[in-house]
Amino acid sequence: MSERAPEPKTVLLRRGEVHSPADPFATAMVVERGQVAWVGSEGAADAFADGVDEVVDLDGALVTPAFTDAHVHTTSTGLALTGLDLSAADSPAAALALVRDFAAARPDDRVLLGHGWDASRWAGGRPPTRAELDAATGGRPLYLSRIDVHSAVVTTALLDLVPGAVPDADAALTGDAHHAVRAAAFAAVTPAQRAAAQRTALAHAASLGIGTVHECGGPKISSEDDFTGLLRLAAEVPGPRVVGYWAEEDADKARELGALGAAGDLFVDGALGSHTACLHEPYADAAHTSGTGYLDAAAVAAHVTACTEAGLQAGFHAIGDAAVTAVVAGVRAAAEKVGPARVRAARHRVEHAEMLTPEHIAAFAELGLIASVQPAFDALWGGADGMYAQRLGTERARTLNPFAALLKAGVPLAFGSDSPVTPLDPWGTVRAAAFHHTPEHRVSVRAAFTAHTRGGWRATGRDDAGVLVPGAPADYAVWRTDELVVQAPDDRVARWSTDPRSGTPGLPDLTPGRALPVCLRTVVGGRTVFVRPGE
Repeated sequence: MSERAPEPKTVLLRRGEVHSPADPFATAMVVERGQVAWVGSEGAADAFADGVDEVVDLDGALVTPAFTDAHVHTTSTGLALTGLDLSAADSPAAALALVRDFAAARPDDRVLLGHGWDASRWAGGRPPTRAELDAATGGRPLYLSRIDVHSAVVTTALLDLVPGAVPDADAALTGDAHHAVRAAAFAAVTPAQRAAAQRTALAHAASLGIGTVHECGGPKISSEDDFTGLLRLAAEVPGPRVVGYWAEEDADKARELGALGAAGDLFVDGALGSHTACLHEPYADAAHTSGTGYLDAAAVAAHVTACTEAGLQAGFHAIGDAAVTAVVAGVRAAAEKVGPARVRAARHRVEHAEMLTPEHIAAFAELGLIASVQPAFDALWGGADGMYAQRLGTERARTLNPFAALLKAGVPLAFGSDSPVTPLDPWGTVRAAAFHHTPEHRVSVRAAFTAHTRGGWRATGRDDAGVLVPGAPADYAVWRTDELVVQAPDDRVARWSTDPRSGTPGLPDLTPGRALPVCLRTVVGGRTVFVRPGE
């Protein structure tokens, strides 16, 4: 991303495939003053060629709306991209080897930061002990977040930096103890390092055809300086749009910080992998616990009422079925107080919303709640042998992430990654929703693509964006695809996938095993923010 934002050009794109409801066979598009001005056929494009600043020959490439990632932690994503990534480690020994190498390569870091270990995939199911980490780092401060970012293992030297008492056990830290060590670790990140991490994350997003990210910040996740600094950076440097959500029970603070809502990861519970998602029944592999609840229905109701009256979105992190029950009860109580129409119009959000009953889904539809969900969770943790089944048992695990039922009930979906929990990967996200481990939860590629483009815009209150039609913001991406599924007129040959979920006209064939599209260019508001080198 360059430092200076050029003025949007008038551009004609032609000789490609344009994914637009305005013309299902469009091959050309004109962009003017940051908006889509026209979409149509190659023959009609000749009339525009002499009146534009630039003509882009697509050479058969696909043009789609840019993706919106509806749940991102931008600084943490950048730090993970440039720091220690443990997602490939398949044992504690492998993780410790990566820690040793990283510590040796970064002698000047005040605190070593790493992310992505997942002991549920390791024999024995345990993370490295504190003593092992102390030895691997030579006694330096180290913070290693679990893949779900709801627990962490640390060294003794990091504990020494934490004010107050923190448990001295070898088990991964959760809850308040985890928040305390994370705050101490991130306090060691300098403003320059933080800005560099944010730039890295936004540049990476742009390279994947992502035009907008929803930053989910909050006092238990990042810091006010981190949040406001990111919003400033996004306003000054060409790149993806950043929509900010601040997860605190203080609507005035959210407005003061420039957030669209007091929403995002306002924790009602934790995460399944860390045994902290709040359940109605105990965990299958930890019968002594049903997880942890942080907010009850009364607190949810008070927050939704305050946000509705302030004209802000409210939103909550809720994964377990007991947590979702608390959210539904709280939002319904708020609707009884301020009126259901006002609550529905506010488009309050629920992040993750994994363990849903039919009654929950009906309530989401009734109350106008946005389901901000992450299909990659199922791709990573679903299936008979996955982490969900370990934690919940096979039958309960099969109920998770019921995207088809949500859509059928009319619940708006906004897709995201929760990066760095799962990577920024928009086409992989669409594929994960279409090929869910549980067949009855699958949705069409078209529905998944819509949830990852228009869905994110609708979650912010915009119904006129995330689609390539005249008057819409010119946020789009250009893709090289192995094969495009097209709905052909008489003079074309239709190339249909054999799988009905991937046989969607005007979109790539996403059958597992096929290469995903490669982003050639990303444009936000008519300004080019990414061009693949050599293209």
